[in-house]
Amino acid sequence: MPGMVGLLAAGALLGPNALGVLARDQSFVLFGTVGLLYIMFTAALEIDMAVLKRYRLHSLVFGLLTFAIPMGLGVPVARYLLGFEWPAAILLASMFASHTLLTYPIASRLGIARNQAVTTAVGGTIITDSLALLVLAVIAGMTRGEVDEQFGQRLALGLSLYVALILFGVPALARWFFRHVARDGVAEFVFVLATVFTCAAVSHLAGSEPIVGAFLAGLALNRLIPHNSTLMNRIQFTGDALFIPFFLLSVGMLLDFGVFLAGFKAWAVAISMVATVFVGKWLAAESTRPLLRYSRDQARVVFGLSVPQAAATLAATMVGFEIGLFDDAVVNGAIVMILVSCFVAPILVDRHGRNMAQLEALQPPEMAESMQRILVGCSSASSARPLLDLAMLIRDPVPGQPIYPVAVVDDGEGASEAVAASEKLLAGVVGQLSSANVPAHPLTRIDLNAASGILRARRELRATLTIVGWRQRSAGTEFFFGSLVEQLLQDRQYSLLAARLATPLNTCRRIIVAMPPHAELEEGFFAGMANVTRLARQLGVGLLVLCERGHEAALRARLLALRPQCEFRVQTVDAWSGVLRALNELATPDQLLLFVGVRPGGYAWRTSLGTLPERVARRFPALNLLVLYLPTADAENSDVVMSAEDPR
Repeated sequence: MPGMVGLLAAGALLGPNALGVLARDQSFVLFGTVGLLYIMFTAALEIDMAVLKRYRLHSLVFGLLTFAIPMGLGVPVARYLLGFEWPAAILLASMFASHTLLTYPIASRLGIARNQAVTTAVGGTIITDSLALLVLAVIAGMTRGEVDEQFGQRLALGLSLYVALILFGVPALARWFFRHVARDGVAEFVFVLATVFTCAAVSHLAGSEPIVGAFLAGLALNRLIPHNSTLMNRIQFTGDALFIPFFLLSVGMLLDFGVFLAGFKAWAVAISMVATVFVGKWLAAESTRPLLRYSRDQARVVFGLSVPQAAATLAATMVGFEIGLFDDAVVNGAIVMILVSCFVAPILVDRHGRNMAQLEALQPPEMAESMQRILVGCSSASSARPLLDLAMLIRDPVPGQPIYPVAVVDDGEGASEAVAASEKLLAGVVGQLSSANVPAHPLTRIDLNAASGILRARRELRATLTIVGWRQRSAGTEFFFGSLVEQLLQDRQYSLLAARLATPLNTCRRIIVAMPPHAELEEGFFAGMANVTRLARQLGVGLLVLCERGHEAALRARLLALRPQCEFRVQTVDAWSGVLRALNELATPDQLLLFVGVRPGGYAWRTSLGTLPERVARRFPALNLLVLYLPTADAENSDVVMSAEDPR
């Protein structure tokens, strides 16, 4: 069984209602609350926004179903079977409609967090929880006599301002912070925590609950925290190791074994509540099979994600008890419902999630390198950090290949001292990669010059991508056509990425790709563009591909054959010479410019390719700029010209 079940059982057995080893004091309540907010925050943070946008109708449909079906079952059960009055019956039914993403960490651990079914369940959560909390606000206001003609207007205005402030204000503030204030990982982590807890704390002013604020904060920061970044690893580790276990233990402590000795009414209420929530959530999840064409395992995972009761259920129970709508039997029944759903749901997600993960593993891989190996040239600590961040974003984590930072020392007098300094530099580099849970294999080479040492290391390791940088303030000629890049281009069997990174990559809003004519016919097109689309997906941004008008159809066909898991749009220019004018209109400080370069003698080579990056470097000195040189076949060893329609 999943470890989550063991934590719940430990809380029940060691809590104050059983052995009494642990007391549910303020520390458990505090850390448990933080753990609940963490679950909602990380669930929104790990959503693939491109998938959510593509399947937003799925989230809307499931959100309405998982609210309406349990609500429709719960009202008659509470009114006619249990004998509650209408306000209490409606409030009790809203408890069945809400749910908590308690089992989301299991889906994330299994690697299915970006599956469309999981994304649908996560997106539907905010819809059904918001509607359930809206019912709670209205019923509580009616019971307390707060409902008047302006009640609905105040509630709608408060929620609208609250949502708009988070979804539009937080990203702007975060971009400014990451660009101008953040200097290390600690500052970034503290900023994220402060943002989440602030959004959750002010939710009551808008008539909402903290879990909604935490979820909205995750959506607002989604595009600014890449999934494979150091910051994301720290967020996940802190939650999984500290806050979420505290929450599970605190939920387990709520179980009172004396409930089962309280008489027939307590049994009837508890059994009715458990049966209603399981039947209602099961029907809502099963409806995704005919309506959304999900498989059996996907529907079961959706059920396992949507059946756990915790946050909104506890909020509605406590409010209903305080205003006199519920008695002790309902409180005990709610606790039993929470415990039963929290025990069953992890087993369902773990079992059927494994089936989904195995099925996804059998799918054909993306058209890319069979074995990705990334080599990063490091000359100083300040220049190495952004290059390593770029490498982590491009790296495919599935094969588990390490990143190879390499430092080259000139062969001559003082080489021993230079080697010691390089080893010290690489030790810090390894620490940066380790903090993101990325394996590293540092290398120090003594050679005649940097280019020769990098090329020798690349051949020895059979690296498929080499990333190098340059000084931020230099002439454009030195940027792209200095001796280093020219010598590195002599080896034609790998991709070379030259990077000038002036601002943090996670603050960019879009990647503009300048694609020269016939570049889609180069042998390394798929390998190179697979890295570009992976970078776009990690940053949560779309691609705008600029190409010559006559090559739009061929380029679009090749990109679709790549099966990119990010949004892309193709924009044409009348002639390749007009691409600079187009960039003048499109390029803004929050854009990432990427040029697809071609080695001299390649199929798409033309002399204008040698001057365009130089002019752009001078025209946009403050923009992040990348030049990706695709691998090409040796002319004497290749006599095959591929057609644009051939997906191979």
